[in-house]
Amino acid sequence: MLGVGILILVVLILAATVGVAFVPYHPLEVSPESKLQPPSLAHLMGTDNFGRDMLARVLYGIRLDLRIAFMVAFTALIVGTLVGTFAGYYGGLVDDAVMRFTDVMMAFPSFVLAMAITAMLGNTIPNVVIAIAISYMPFFIRLTRGEVLSARELGYAEAARCVGNPEWRIMYFHLLPNCLTPALVQATLCLGWAVLDAAGLAFLGLGIRPPTPELGVLVGEGAPFIIHGQWWTSVFPGAVIVLLAFGFNLIGDSLRDITAQEER
Repeated sequence: MLGVGILILVVLILAATVGVAFVPYHPLEVSPESKLQPPSLAHLMGTDNFGRDMLARVLYGIRLDLRIAFMVAFTALIVGTLVGTFAGYYGGLVDDAVMRFTDVMMAFPSFVLAMAITAMLGNTIPNVVIAIAISYMPFFIRLTRGEVLSARELGYAEAARCVGNPEWRIMYFHLLPNCLTPALVQATLCLGWAVLDAAGLAFLGLGIRPPTPELGVLVGEGAPFIIHGQWWTSVFPGAVIVLLAFGFNLIGDSLRDITAQEER
């Protein structure tokens, strides 16, 4: 399954980076005389209600959603692991405060939390990244904290303390590297979630706004035309969203199984 996930993502990434050079249309180019044309040799995925080429818009949408997903996963991974390591190492009131805060955040579905944060911050791309990343941070905090609590009891942390290493060095140079594997697996899974959440926010009008060619925007713009038979306006971007999320989830699940076997 790992190979299938990698293959799906490689094909989509190549299409979005290399394939876009072979599409003779700009994603924002309006052509009223060509609006709502079905898939054909001239427009492989048809056109939307403004005559814009759907293939060009989908390929640029893949680029944008992948960029958002990687920024979200990177931000949540870095902040979550640093905070989780700090809480797990010191324990006591620090640990209690961090855990209660994460409990409050995890009381809400991550997508609902991202919706609320985006509504407060605004619907620019950086704000969407921040909102989704904040909603994922509790997963990394709790995961890293648990790993640090286990690693703290091992001999190498005490040995590092005995030779005079400062606390911050023990935390981030001795304990954290030994806890990164599960966090990286979690980050891979978060990539798929981030694609879905970014598209969902855009579809609801809380995320990226038209005419930006984002996959959720494309699905939302094309939805009213499905009942009139213009299915391609939503089906193609929707299928790409599913493939992106499916590919990342296959890779994440496979990596989790591999690491679980190694731990045994």
